[in-house]
Amino acid sequence: MDCIFCRIVAGELPAHKVYEDADLLAFMDIQPITRGHVLLIPKQHHATLLDTPAHMLAKITAALPEVCHAVTRGTGAEGFNILQSNGACAGQVVGHIHFHIVPRKTGDGIGLGFRHHPPVKDDLARTAQDIRSALA
Repeated sequence: MDCIFCRIVAGELPAHKVYEDADLLAFMDIQPITRGHVLLIPKQHHATLLDTPAHMLAKITAALPEVCHAVTRGTGAEGFNILQSNGACAGQVVGHIHFHIVPRKTGDGIGLGFRHHPPVKDDLARTAQDIRSALA
């Protein structure tokens, strides 16, 4: 497999690791948004959130607070963003599920770049119904 994150897990590529257990690995992003930007991944390859088994998502969710606390303490950050993208259209560059932990400080000039688009009349109700139908 030619997954860069799997190669890091296998020790084939170097990484500045900050957290590791039997199932997860957190390491410094080599193209950080801010100082202390960390990626948290499962060691087992899963392309997206939808491909990741629930038990693995539970392990990731359980580890996130510990890693986030360490990132904020280690960098002196006032807060942080957790970003997770699925698919190229959503900005996913590496096809291995990963969570970005981006330390933040007031006035750091970092924005998320999202623009709000007001829904057209009745679109919220119609879209909500479509989603409820998909859940059924």
